[in-house]
Amino acid sequence: MHDLSPDHASAESKGAGLAIDFGGKRIPLKWHRLRRKARDPLFGEAVLADGLKQGASMEVDLRLLRDGAFAVLHDDVLDRETNGTGPVAARTSEEIRALHYADDGAAGARRVLLADDLAERLAAAHPDALLQLDMKDDLAAVGKESVEGLAALFKVHQKNLIISGDSTDLTLALAERLPEMQRGLEPSFRLLDLYRAGRKDALAGQLLDELRGPIRPHLVYLWWELVLPVAAEGIDLIGICHDEGARVDAWTFNLANPEEGFSDGEWRGFSRLLELGADQISTDEAIATERAYMPRLGRTL
Repeated sequence: MHDLSPDHASAESKGAGLAIDFGGKRIPLKWHRLRRKARDPLFGEAVLADGLKQGASMEVDLRLLRDGAFAVLHDDVLDRETNGTGPVAARTSEEIRALHYADDGAAGARRVLLADDLAERLAAAHPDALLQLDMKDDLAAVGKESVEGLAALFKVHQKNLIISGDSTDLTLALAERLPEMQRGLEPSFRLLDLYRAGRKDALAGQLLDELRGPIRPHLVYLWWELVLPVAAEGIDLIGICHDEGARVDAWTFNLANPEEGFSDGEWRGFSRLLELGADQISTDEAIATERAYMPRLGRTL
């Protein structure tokens, strides 16, 4: 079992929800959809600016618009995330600018962000800041012109970016134009299908095929609730990724009661992810996770 000593904890990240220390290894806590805590608004521009300044690892989703630009949205329709309705792809940048996110509440209207806003904010990014662009469309929909536009937008700041998404072709097209940008791979759902079908013997081979495929990922996103039961059956998905030279993000680990910290069961799961070698943890509760982590170090696993 690894030493959980906090001797090498980073003072600069303390309390900010940036990272935790595990045996001298810095483990970033990635802000899922720009949330440091679950009550933060979805895709908050203020959180983005603060995270870039501090060197946080963060994630946004990008959706193609009718004029070839991209909006910071997850869904393919506007209804749930904004005060608009209908398909995202039917709107132009100007029309999106007139909308605001639906979860604003008492804080007032927050305009829907565009990829242009991300690029503008990246100009002030800390060297360690890493912004994941999770692309929600495929290359056929996006097209060459929009690929070129997005690449031009982020060319200067590509070292602060990692690209991910379901479209291998789109990932490769952008990576070709932004060679200093990192590449991400999400195989979890394909692995989960095999696991649920009782084909555990095929998991390692499937993951290896994807790791050795054209993306050649720097970072692999693995669902933590798949990683743990598979590991209990002797299949180390994180280890396989490491053997192929890829880091692993375990997603999305959220405390059920952030103010109370880890339950015993949550701590066992979280600790096991660290022992298996997770290099990053995605969460909507980064601040609470960091705050709860240190007091738990003195307890028996």
